[in-house]
Amino acid sequence: MDFSFTPEQELLKKTAREFAEKWVAPKVDEMNKTGKLPMDLVKKMAELGFMGVLVPPEYGGTGMGHIARVIILEEIARVCAAMANTLQICHLGQAPILYYGSEEQKKRWLPPLASGERLAALAVTEPVGGSDVLGIQTTAKKEGDCYLLNGKKCFITNAHIADLCGIFAKTGEKEFSVFLVEADSPGFRPGKEEDLFGLRGGTIGEVFLDNCKVPKENLIGKEGDGLKIALSSISNVGRPGLAATGLGIARRCLEEGAKYANERMAYGKPIGQLQGVQWLLTDIYMDYQISRLSSYYAAWLRDQSARCDAENALAKFSGTGGAARCAHNLMQIYGGYGAINELIPQRLLRDAETLIPAAGTLEIMRLVMARTALEFK
Repeated sequence: MDFSFTPEQELLKKTAREFAEKWVAPKVDEMNKTGKLPMDLVKKMAELGFMGVLVPPEYGGTGMGHIARVIILEEIARVCAAMANTLQICHLGQAPILYYGSEEQKKRWLPPLASGERLAALAVTEPVGGSDVLGIQTTAKKEGDCYLLNGKKCFITNAHIADLCGIFAKTGEKEFSVFLVEADSPGFRPGKEEDLFGLRGGTIGEVFLDNCKVPKENLIGKEGDGLKIALSSISNVGRPGLAATGLGIARRCLEEGAKYANERMAYGKPIGQLQGVQWLLTDIYMDYQISRLSSYYAAWLRDQSARCDAENALAKFSGTGGAARCAHNLMQIYGGYGAINELIPQRLLRDAETLIPAAGTLEIMRLVMARTALEFK
């Protein structure tokens, strides 16, 4: 067993940290106040090759894999979870093409997505169906050489910046498919942009499809493959991306907690010498290490092309739930100062809580893990 990074991964880690600290950090406060995403930072991530980390070199990416992706996301989320979430959703939008697209679709779409010339998203959730994927109402009806899509999606990250959106739709009574829809397609439009209390500076909102005409060539796989494509993409890319984002938050909580505990004085000594504070910091440390091991182990399994639904669920469960616990404990270490908007604990808590329901609630993660747990002998 080798828990070390390769020289290439160490260089990537250094590059991602420098990007986050030099380019992202100065804009975090403004992002938090306005809720607006600085597109120049998205462009910079693309220039550094972060968009194409999962895309093979033959399609314009770096092909560094899932461990590399976790490295990048952890370092960016350590500074700004909203920026990391924006990036990981770009990867999620690529996933249906990357793993289920035809050779023609890969050659057409992956190079501009890997370079950041185009940005991607995946739209599954609807007002009547989030975790209940089978409850969605968006339809796709074939008419000649096209499909007409009708419906509404909600809570779609990157909805207002994506050039290409994977749409999960019904093509039969109990049949679902995934279509690639370009943002300038007639009948496709973003709706309300949600004003969330966390992940400020990212874009999350609605998508409307009103007789949106999509060429049949934009169908991923075959009709009826949609459930497999969507759930696989969410499991293998969406959940691990959220886990890595939560991991970055937990790391920042540990750093900020240790710094504050060593500097803040009470009773004539640093509060880090008080056992109650040590316990809080220890809990943060445990959650970070558990999240770190589960995230990187699941990423390693995916890089080996091994099926790891339960491990992905565990990484998401510990990564997002653990981040929220870390941020709550950091608030306790800071005491009253933790609630001040100018200081970081409250932002970390808001960001962590906002991650939890995405790509399946913690209860759904338990169900996924239960299937594997019941098979143990």
